[in-house]
Amino acid sequence: MAVVTIVGGGVIGVSWARLFGAAGWEVRISDPRPDLGELVARELAGLPVTATDDLAAAVTGADFVQEAGPERMEAKEQIFATLAAHTRDDVVLASSSSSLLPSAIGEGNAAADRIVIGHPFNPPELMPLVEVVPGPRTSAGTVDRAVEVYRELGKLPIRLRKEIPGFVGNRLQKVFNDQCFYLVQQGVIGVKDLDDLVRASLGLRWATIGPFESGVLGGGPEGMRHLLAHVGSQMTFETGSPDPARLGEVLDAVEQAYGTGESAYERLVALRDARTRSVLEPLGWPEPPAVDDHQQ
Repeated sequence: MAVVTIVGGGVIGVSWARLFGAAGWEVRISDPRPDLGELVARELAGLPVTATDDLAAAVTGADFVQEAGPERMEAKEQIFATLAAHTRDDVVLASSSSSLLPSAIGEGNAAADRIVIGHPFNPPELMPLVEVVPGPRTSAGTVDRAVEVYRELGKLPIRLRKEIPGFVGNRLQKVFNDQCFYLVQQGVIGVKDLDDLVRASLGLRWATIGPFESGVLGGGPEGMRHLLAHVGSQMTFETGSPDPARLGEVLDAVEQAYGTGESAYERLVALRDARTRSVLEPLGWPEPPAVDDHQQ
């Protein structure tokens, strides 16, 4: 059985552990949090998962490492120094970082050629995408192996051609979210109505086709050039930017709409996951595969 070490027992790390465990990997999860054992018993019951606060011990003998620790460079540097020192030379060291560059994480690290970003969308166990982002020193073999592992897990790994802060998914998300904040601040629309608008239009559209393919279809038989020459030619308005000093107003409205605290979070997670599962299979996204012989 192949062994994966998950570094970090937060939301992303636990979801990665559930995904790898369900796919037949032996999972080791490492985190200094004092309730790690309770967390594993509660969230990962029935899966081949062991927990330890000893990172060096957790990665010794591992076949793949998926780091999901704090999103702080100093923490990443310390973690990856330990990973480099206690793993074989053929083991991929993948980070779930949402924006930090692999070149920065690997700077001064003897295993920089094995460091790559494997950025999921939350939750990794359900969302198909994993952005695979190499740094300048990342070897082609590391990227190939990372892509192979994510595909075996039923994910859609997409290789970026080069690193860029925030990668692609979060750069798009940042621009979109900025406009959402701006529109609410301007009194154009409320928080809940904006969410419903996106779910009933762009969210549904982009779940089936991407922005460029949408443009092709929007232009009819003459394609995207026709769309840009007609409808697109009138899209000359300024989009504006949110006021950082007034972000609290929007956050207050979000909390009023959806609540806060453990019970509200659990309710929203259950709703999100149920809806996500209901659309994955019709859209053709595969489930994690059964255990293969090479994982024995």
